[in-house]
Amino acid sequence: MLNTTKIALEASLKELLKKKPFDKITIADLTEDCGISRMAFYYHFKDIYDLVEWACVEDGKKALRDKKTYDTWQEGFAQIFEAVLENKPFIMNVYHSVNREKIESFLYKLTYQLIADVVEEKCSRDHLPETDKQFIADFYKYGFVGIMLDWIDRGMKEDYQKIVDLLAVTLHGNIANSIRNFEQENEKI
Repeated sequence: MLNTTKIALEASLKELLKKKPFDKITIADLTEDCGISRMAFYYHFKDIYDLVEWACVEDGKKALRDKKTYDTWQEGFAQIFEAVLENKPFIMNVYHSVNREKIESFLYKLTYQLIADVVEEKCSRDHLPETDKQFIADFYKYGFVGIMLDWIDRGMKEDYQKIVDLLAVTLHGNIANSIRNFEQENEKI
C-alpha cells in the first residue's frame, strides 16, 4: 500500500510537469490529483524535492536491474541514459528548476551503486580495504555523472549509445587497473 501511494504521487508529479513548471507545482496540486490527503503526502515525503529524489532513484533502480556487473555495466549505464531520456519532460523541468547539486545528488546515488558493484565484483578475490573500494567507485561516479549532466545540459540530443560506447573505450580495463594499483600500494605499506 505504501509504494502504491508513492507511485501515484510520482505519476501525478510527472503528469503535472507536462502542464506547468516544477516551481509552480504545490503539494495541494499533487494530493488533489492523487485524491489523497496532505497528511498522506507527508507520511511518505518531507517535501516535493524528497518525492523527486525518490522518483529519480526508483527509476534508476528499475533501469539498473541486473546490470551491475563488470560484463553488463555498459548496458546498465545505457539504461540509465534511456530512463533519463524516457522521462525527458520530467528531468528537464527538474533540471531547470532545482539547483544543480540536487540533480547531481540523484545521479550520484544511481551511478555509485552500479560502479560499487562492479568494483566489488572485481575485488571478490582480493582484500582491498573498503575505503579504497569506495574511493575507486567515487572517482568513476564523478566522471559518469559529469558526462551525463553535460548531455542533459545540451538537451539530450546526442545519441546516448555513442556516449556509452566512448565510455567503454575510455574505461576498458581501467577499473581493474585501479584496483591493481591500490593493491600494489597497500603491499608497500
